[in-house]
Amino acid sequence: MSRLVCFSLSILTVLGFSGRLSADEAFVPGSGVKVKQVGDDFEDPKWRYVMNGKKASHEQDEKQRPPGGKSTNGRWHESALRGQPDVVKRVPTPSGGIEGSRGSMLLATRLSGIPGQLAGTQMQDDLIMGVSTRIGRAVPVGWSPSCTVRVYLPEFEKWENRTGASFGIRADVRGRDRDGSVEPYWPGFFILFRSETSKKFDKDFAQISVRAKKNGRDIAGPKIYEPGWWTFGMSFTPDGQVHYYASEGVDDLTEKDHLYSGFPYGSKAMFFDNFFFDVANWENGKSWSTPWIVDNNEFFVIPPKGKTLAHLVRKGRSGRSSVARHSKPNSFKKFFGLR
Repeated sequence: MSRLVCFSLSILTVLGFSGRLSADEAFVPGSGVKVKQVGDDFEDPKWRYVMNGKKASHEQDEKQRPPGGKSTNGRWHESALRGQPDVVKRVPTPSGGIEGSRGSMLLATRLSGIPGQLAGTQMQDDLIMGVSTRIGRAVPVGWSPSCTVRVYLPEFEKWENRTGASFGIRADVRGRDRDGSVEPYWPGFFILFRSETSKKFDKDFAQISVRAKKNGRDIAGPKIYEPGWWTFGMSFTPDGQVHYYASEGVDDLTEKDHLYSGFPYGSKAMFFDNFFFDVANWENGKSWSTPWIVDNNEFFVIPPKGKTLAHLVRKGRSGRSSVARHSKPNSFKKFFGLR
């Protein structure tokens, strides 16, 4: 049994799960019907991202600086909260990727804070994969949405040599919190770097962190000692739970890849708005982030009884997301340095 599977079983046991979940059953991300209007495989050799001026930094100075960057195929756009990574481009797929894949997307950043200023601390940029902007509406969790992505972890000598959060794989959702109000929150994964230059660790490795438990604290996940491809996914059940899956390699996720299920921050998901990546670095003007490569970002739903995709997708709405929703900071304390 692999280390990842052992971790999955142990954490579910600790949290009191055995057999069926006490609420809705977890399902594997990628189940149901693929929504072709959403996601990207980067196979078009003409794929290009246009920056469109200085990046947004609403989280720091309340400035969004429209019109914002976007890909020429309309599937990716800048976050109005933190701004886009400094490098967003199509690159050849690294070895070991999905069979037949020729293109993937590279993300890296250096100046991740307010344009023209240096924060001297960890900052981050975001890139949004539009969902609500592509289909014209948020997706109710009654449609059992899920998202999947393949992520390439480079050799450790290519990572930004800093112990801390490096990359986030997250969903932009809205849910009902403990006091009954409907608020945005952002469940997902972080990939953390553990540098041998730190006194805490005797060798370089990476670690997956799951966001989050009911109290907002992250959950320490599998440690990764070798570079290469990983597959990540999240699924959302009608009861508002978030289910997290991850596995080494590029094969489709299965039930054995289940890491955790729960209600992050004590909220029950109601609507899935978008999917996005965080790219973090120490913003001192010199330090580049780890170069992250992603491929085959996909979005799926399981239509409720009597419904088809035609009942979900509305045409005629596209462009920059109303990510001003992101402008309201999460009310829970940052744990690993990324909101």
